Amino acid sequence: MKQGFSNATRGFKVIVTNKKMGARAVVAFHNGRGAQEAVFAELKSQGHLEYVPTRKLPANQVYLFASVLAYNLNRELQMQVREPERTTTAKRPVLWKFEKLGTIRRKFVQRAGTLTKPQGKLTLTLNENRALKTEMCQYLDALEAAGGS
Repeated sequence: MKQGFSNATRGFKVIVTNKKMGARAVVAFHNGRGAQEAVFAELKSQGHLEYVPTRKLPANQVYLFASVLAYNLNRELQMQVREPERTTTAKRPVLWKFEKLGTIRRKFVQRAGTLTKPQGKLTLTLNENRALKTEMCQYLDALEAAGGS
């Protein structure tokens, strides 16, 4: 063994594939799977798929479906409001930088507010936060546009 070189510092990968491309392209393709793995991790932690809620298969299937649907709706709504921030590369990163479900939940759902009735119309009143108001209006406008088409 040459001085300064050891197998302990070298990384090895074994990839078995039927893709018809060069080794570098296959490794880049494989490394791009990180985005999909992040989706599963977020569904597990933020979508609460880390446990099985019941002993009945149909109920668990509905729970899984509801969690994945919430995740997909969250992503779709963000894509409607924002422009893509990245371009396509060999690693296939997601084009948008998405906020996680937990962040959206804390930002919009877990907020202190009061239900009031000014002029007899039921209204949710929140503390003054211009940035949050702007973002919330963007999402509401996107939802309204989607409902009107």
